[in-house]
Amino acid sequence: MTAPSDPRAGWGLPGLGALPRTADLEPLVTRVLAPNPSPMTLDGTNTYVVGAPGSGQAVLVDPGPDDAAHLAAVEAALEARGARCVAVLVTHHHGDHAEAALPWGGRFGVPVAAGSGAVAGPGGRVLEPGERLALAGTAFGVVATPGHTADHLAFRLESGAVLVGDHVLGRGTSVVTHPEGDVVAYLESLRRVHDLGPGALYCGHGPELTEDPGAVLDFYLAHRAYREQQLLDALGTGAATVDELVATVYAEVPREVWPAAAQSTRATLDKLAAEGRVVLGNAEEVRPA
Repeated sequence: MTAPSDPRAGWGLPGLGALPRTADLEPLVTRVLAPNPSPMTLDGTNTYVVGAPGSGQAVLVDPGPDDAAHLAAVEAALEARGARCVAVLVTHHHGDHAEAALPWGGRFGVPVAAGSGAVAGPGGRVLEPGERLALAGTAFGVVATPGHTADHLAFRLESGAVLVGDHVLGRGTSVVTHPEGDVVAYLESLRRVHDLGPGALYCGHGPELTEDPGAVLDFYLAHRAYREQQLLDALGTGAATVDELVATVYAEVPREVWPAAAQSTRATLDKLAAEGRVVLGNAEEVRPA
């Protein structure tokens, strides 16, 4: 099976570390990059300031880390838009997206809304898929995108762009965490976002994807199928544990991301076991069915 080709390779996207701290992506959206770069967060977490121009209001999506410098940059972006924050939305509970949600909600005196009560807090709102939120002179469609985590949501904007959190990354591919992640749900979510016909994907990490979002989603689906086949092939050549599978399948990937690769591998093996294609044993041993 041939590895699928990533359409982003020819798009001239900015290299790692080259994203500007603040960027206006469209009239509705300003992106503010948090200062938390790492192998898992790429350039850092993207916080989005969203609101209709002239409305005097904006929503913060994925405030990210509770960091003073990041807060100052977000407040500067609000000031530049002549807007006050009226709500905080969060795609999922991971700390690099959600840590600042409740502290900043308190600072701005606004509610937090997310897919789980733990993130939304006692005075917040748990969102339901299919809801349409009228906020800051515009509307946000709530899209269920479980898979990376069980509580993951995306937000579709009136412009046709979709704020996808960690469902899709601006570079590379997303991790389906284990044991909370679910590969079957993730694949269904990729198709769900594809069916929306997004005009752009505004990712939780990395650059915005505007040239052909559907092609990126197709690549993500093909990449998952390719990884499944790689695991099955590796089992056929003698690999018998998760660590051995990761060392074989991710041999060309930097070792610093192997722990994340192991999570995705375990999640994929759960899917293959449910389909009767592999048998999971003790001590993370695996064998073909």
